[in-house]
Amino acid sequence: MSSKTFNRSATLDRKTPLKALSFFSGCMGLELGLEQEGIEILLACEIDRAAQRTIKFNRPDIALIEDITKYSAVEIRNKAGLSSSEEIDLIVGSPPCQVFSIAGTKQESNGRDNLFPTFIDLIAKLRPKFAVIETCPGLLRPLLRDEPNSIEKVSQPNLGQEKQISVRFSYIIRRLKVAGYSVSFDLYNAADFGSPQVRKRIIITCSLDGKELPYLTPTHTNSALSELPEWQTLKDAIEGISDDEHHFRKLPERSLRYYRHLKPGQNWQNLQMDLQQEIHQRFSPEYISRKADLYRRLAWDSPSPTFFYNKTKNFVHPEADRWLSIEECKRIQDFPDDWRIYGDLYDQYRQIGNATPCSLGRAIAKMLLTYLGQEGSISYVKKIENIFKSIETLGGWEKEVHSFNPLSQYEKYFQIATSKYLTLNHIENEIEVTCDSGRIDIAVESMNMIIEFKGTFNRDNLEKGVAQLDRYAKSTGMNRKVPDRFVS
Repeated sequence: MSSKTFNRSATLDRKTPLKALSFFSGCMGLELGLEQEGIEILLACEIDRAAQRTIKFNRPDIALIEDITKYSAVEIRNKAGLSSSEEIDLIVGSPPCQVFSIAGTKQESNGRDNLFPTFIDLIAKLRPKFAVIETCPGLLRPLLRDEPNSIEKVSQPNLGQEKQISVRFSYIIRRLKVAGYSVSFDLYNAADFGSPQVRKRIIITCSLDGKELPYLTPTHTNSALSELPEWQTLKDAIEGISDDEHHFRKLPERSLRYYRHLKPGQNWQNLQMDLQQEIHQRFSPEYISRKADLYRRLAWDSPSPTFFYNKTKNFVHPEADRWLSIEECKRIQDFPDDWRIYGDLYDQYRQIGNATPCSLGRAIAKMLLTYLGQEGSISYVKKIENIFKSIETLGGWEKEVHSFNPLSQYEKYFQIATSKYLTLNHIENEIEVTCDSGRIDIAVESMNMIIEFKGTFNRDNLEKGVAQLDRYAKSTGMNRKVPDRFVS
C-alpha cells in the first residue's frame, strides 16, 4: 500500500474546484450539498434502479457505475476520467446501515453490512486526500453480542463525555487509521445546519495529511441562549407549494376516521376517549408503546421528525387528510423543487427518505474548503453562480429566477437551488466570501438592495435588484441578460 500523503499548503492557491467521487449515492442529497459549495462530482455509484434513473436525469454528465463490488480501483478511475497519476480530492459515501439502525429492527448480519468494509478498502486503494462517510447513529450502539470489554469510550462534542461505541464502529475507525488516515467523527443533527428536520447522523471525516479535520460548524440552534438563527420549521419548508403540484400516498378510510379529529402536532392520545379505547382494542400495549407516530399529525411550528419511508410509518400532513407529498418531503430533505425523483410513489418516498439532507453536504464542503483555505478563492464564474444561487434562497420568487436563460455551459449550476433556509446574514456573508476584493462593494450593494425589498417585493423593486446584479455579472464577462419583463 502506498504511503503517499499530500501537502496541504500546495492546494491553497488553486482555482479549480475540488473533485469528488460519490458512492452509495442514492438520489444525491449529500452530493447536491457539495455541489452547492463548488465541489465537482465526477462519478456516482448506485445499485438501485430507480435512483440510477434519478441520477441520469438530473446529472447526465456524471459518470455512473452500479455495484461497488464489481469495479476495481483502476476501473473506477477510468470511469471518472482520471489518469493513474491524478490525485482524487474527495471520496464521499453513505454505506447501507439499516442492519444497525435504531429506526428498524436490529438483526444479525445479512451481508449488506459487508459493504462498509468494502467501501473502506476502496478508499484505501484510491487514496483520496479526504474521505467523508455518513452513517446512522445506530452503528454506534453495541448489540447484545458485543463483548463488554470490547466497547470503547470516546468523548466527542455532540456525543458527550465517555460515550460507549460498539465493536463494529471501533473496527471501522481502526481500518481507516490503518489505511493512513487521520479520523474524526461526531453525531450531527441536520436541524442545526438549516434543515427543517430533526435528523441525526454520524459523519466520519478522514484526512491523508496526518491532521484530524475540524468538526462541522452549526448554522442554526434550538437554544434560546444562542445568537444563531432558530431551527427551521415544517411550515418554513413546505409553504408555497401549489395545491395541484402534490403527489402523495392516500390514507385509508379507517385511518381517516381518527385523523379527522386531530389538530397539528396531535396524536392518538389527543382523541376523544371512545376512539382511544377503540385503538387499545385494535393494537397491543407493546405496539402502541413503540409507535411514536401512531395516528400523529405533524406540527407546523417545529422541524419535521426524521423522515424515512416504510409502509407502517405515518407521516401525515398537519392539516390535510393525507401523507406529506413527494414535493413536501423533498423540501424537508433540502432538495430543489426541480430535482426530479424517478420511480413509482413508493420508490420516490424511499429514495428521499434514504437521502442525506443537502444541508449536511454543504456543511461538509464548507469545512473542507475552510480547512484548505479555499473558501472565497473560487473562480469568477463560480462566484457569480454562487451569488445568483444565493438570491434564490430569499424565497417568494424562485420561479422568476429560474426563468432566466443562463449560458448553456453553466446551466446545471443555475438548476441547483441552494438552501432555502439561509438567513439574510448568512447570505451577506456568502457574498462577501465569494467576491474578489474590489468587487465586494458592488455585490454587497446589490444583495443589500434585494434584502431591503424582502417582504415588499413588487415589479419595480425586483427589477432594480436584478438589474444591479446583472450589471455585476456583465462586469465579469458573463453578459447575463435581464429578462424583458424586468425592463422598464
